[in-house]
Amino acid sequence: MFILQKKQGLYAVMGAVAIQLVIGIVYIWSVFQTGIANSIFGGDNAAAALVFSLVLAGLAVGSLVGGRLTVKYTTRRVVFIGGIILGVGSVIASFTRPEFGWLLWVSYGGMGGFGMGFTYTTTIACAQKWYPHKKGLVTGIIVAALGFGGVIFTPIIEWLITLFGGEGVGELNTFLVLGIVFLVVCSVSSIFLINPPEGYMMDKVAKNPASPTTVRHYAPSEMLKTPQCYIVTFAFVLAVVGGLMMISFARPIAVARGLEATATIGVLAIALFNSMGRLFWGNMSDKLGRIPTLTILLVASGTLSMLVMVVQGYFIYVIFALIGFSFGGILSNFPSLTSDLFGSKYMGANYGFVLLGFGAGGIIATQVGGYFANIARDDISLMFPAFIIAAVCAASAIVLMFVLKGITRKSAK
Repeated sequence: MFILQKKQGLYAVMGAVAIQLVIGIVYIWSVFQTGIANSIFGGDNAAAALVFSLVLAGLAVGSLVGGRLTVKYTTRRVVFIGGIILGVGSVIASFTRPEFGWLLWVSYGGMGGFGMGFTYTTTIACAQKWYPHKKGLVTGIIVAALGFGGVIFTPIIEWLITLFGGEGVGELNTFLVLGIVFLVVCSVSSIFLINPPEGYMMDKVAKNPASPTTVRHYAPSEMLKTPQCYIVTFAFVLAVVGGLMMISFARPIAVARGLEATATIGVLAIALFNSMGRLFWGNMSDKLGRIPTLTILLVASGTLSMLVMVVQGYFIYVIFALIGFSFGGILSNFPSLTSDLFGSKYMGANYGFVLLGFGAGGIIATQVGGYFANIARDDISLMFPAFIIAAVCAASAIVLMFVLKGITRKSAK
């Protein structure tokens, strides 16, 4: 029986990885950004970036709804429904035209993000339940797949855009192809997503002293009554601004620096190191603890944001890579931190609420970035204030980490 359960756990992780790989396409929006801005929104970068904002907002809301549904229904069913919503949204997006650009906001943005949310948090929660003694590592593996999806799909998507007519023309048909991929992969992979028996492997949790664990499992209504809930959520808002801003505008920044021929390297650098950072820092947090790890990452993120407009030439790709590495670590640690603080039983629903902070941070990042990108159309240095804002957000999140640490210590006494 134990061997069978171990196989089921492995299959659940493999299914989660497959799903995360395809939904990782969201993190290479900068490949679409310029073409969509010019062909659909008359050159308005902020309007095009709003699609990405809505994906992130939809991801947050969908995670909240999907997480709550897993309390009542199976993970398999929730993920299957999420894949349908995500795939259909992408297919509908392919019919967008300049005269009704709002359809892209509703379909790829709203529907795509909402469906993605159904699959994102629920797959993480399912895998954590199979490996409660290695939450940081298993979460790192799964969300690393999300980041690595960007590495795999960046050249594929660029090839598809070229195949369908090039920048400003081929993006819409590419959405159609992606919609079919979403439908097939999410539907098939959801079959393997089942939860373990109650209390599975919990005897090994006590052997991992570096990661604090809760004996009590907070229901969502109970979690909402704690100050830790709001501190973690607001810290998430601030922590992701720098990384999401860079994900949205890496390619346009490289092009504006005169690096158009190699601009795709910037997108790939962020996607690859984003994935590596999720795995590395997820595993590291099992040894250092979530709050110390997040503090290190926030210091790095704030510092690197200030360097974006300072470095010259190809060194900008090094900064892109390091920002991606830090950002990936941030994303792999917030799910584990949530589980540490509030338990794993209602992890899907609880992290769904915390993920609202991610959605809010995404809106801030893309709209602030889009506003300054419009100003900096002829002089990229004018975008510098956007990255100062990102650095200030990271510094503020560090303060919240210290506050959270103090409150957590008091609660433990």
